[in-house]
Amino acid sequence: MLILKNIVKDYLSGDTSVRALDDVTVAFRKNEFVSILGHSGCGKTTLLNIIGGLDRYTDGDISIKGVSTKNYKDADWDTYRNHSIGFVFQSYNLIPHQTVISNVELALTLSGVSKAERRKRAEEVLIKVGLGDQLYKKPSQMSGGQMQRVAIARALVNDPEILLADEPTGALDTDTSVQIMDILREISKDKLIIMVTHNPELADQYSDRIIRLKDGKIIGDSNPYSTEEAEADTEALLAAEAEKEALTENAASSENEDTEPADNGKKAKKTAKNKKLKRPSMSFFTAISLSLNNLLTKKTRTFMTSFAGSIGIIGIALILSLSNGINAFIGRVQKETLSSYPITLQKEEMDVSSFITSFMGESGKPENADPNKIYSNNVSYNLLTSMMNPATSTNNLDKFKLFLDKENNKIKEHASLIRYGYNADINAYLKNPDGSYYKADINELFVDMAVDMGLSQNNASSMMSSSFSSFNVWQEMLPPKDTVEGGPLMHD
Repeated sequence: MLILKNIVKDYLSGDTSVRALDDVTVAFRKNEFVSILGHSGCGKTTLLNIIGGLDRYTDGDISIKGVSTKNYKDADWDTYRNHSIGFVFQSYNLIPHQTVISNVELALTLSGVSKAERRKRAEEVLIKVGLGDQLYKKPSQMSGGQMQRVAIARALVNDPEILLADEPTGALDTDTSVQIMDILREISKDKLIIMVTHNPELADQYSDRIIRLKDGKIIGDSNPYSTEEAEADTEALLAAEAEKEALTENAASSENEDTEPADNGKKAKKTAKNKKLKRPSMSFFTAISLSLNNLLTKKTRTFMTSFAGSIGIIGIALILSLSNGINAFIGRVQKETLSSYPITLQKEEMDVSSFITSFMGESGKPENADPNKIYSNNVSYNLLTSMMNPATSTNNLDKFKLFLDKENNKIKEHASLIRYGYNADINAYLKNPDGSYYKADINELFVDMAVDMGLSQNNASSMMSSSFSSFNVWQEMLPPKDTVEGGPLMHD
């Protein structure tokens, strides 16, 4: 039993609200042929969609076999549509590349029915609507009336309790419309059929009940069925079905033989209300099969889609590879550039902070200076002292080298090369023709030249130490680890 109580449906359009259904209360019998009449825009299709679960009501409630739908989730509505509702549309909505029997089987495929069972039930329902000899035709090979029969067969194959028809004869001629209405009238003997139509003549001729809508409200009902009657009939029907199910279970199990039938009925009635139908499901292989069939029947579209997709994928791959290559090139250039300016750590280094402090020395004038006195400024003296006797700081390079030699230190990840230098001073001597020896050092050569020019030995040595301290003939070689142990080799 289907009961609608105070159903309201509002559609929002920007800041305005349009009311399609306004406080609609109506109940439907288990099996009857109901036609809904009214002018365009009165809410007929909206009411049909709400009954079928295709649209959600704004306010009110729908009761299905005594169960409220207020707390229904999307999955519950899917189950309800799959097992209890069959749809017949004006435009047929058949899949053009599928055969007639495949179109009808599709509803069972979504329900997870086996292939053999699907084929059997589809053939039976197609024979019932008079298409037993048209099983393997395509929809494009059929007339409008035949396609509507296929749509009706598809709606009936799941054996629904309610059949919803939205203008099923709107696109058909008079003779074909009569044939379709005859089929629907026959089906209404054991099912509830709710049809929306603009044809009052067909409604008067075939319907058991006509409901008229105007501006979202029911203004007429030729065979009313009150909600109180519907609720009472629903309770009686559920009790009868539950008692029958309980008696069947008791007979099968041969247990609780002394239990009174009324008690069984009450217990089973409660179970029947809470019983949930199987939710729609489809196996993975069935889904793959349908997908492949769809792709193969539209080869040109599939090829064009694949071609366009491949161009997009190749384009994205090229952009990514180009960006990665540019990033790698920039990183390489940065490394090569920065390698010209290495970070150098020495055992003894000049304390730059003391040198800077000499520039920022005090002016020598106290805060409360006497304006009649002259005060000295030692900035120049401090600066000169710092230059002549620079302060030095000592680094512990032994521990630092041990740290660098560890495998898990993170400096190696960012360093292109780590080189150790020992500032070894080579004391090499050469022999003069007169048998004396002299040191083979360019610094010594410059000192001798300065002495020859008239400078004293001390002044010449001081000048060389301050001007050419970094000039060295001897340079340290990079020794291979497998051939050199204990210190670097030298070359000139």
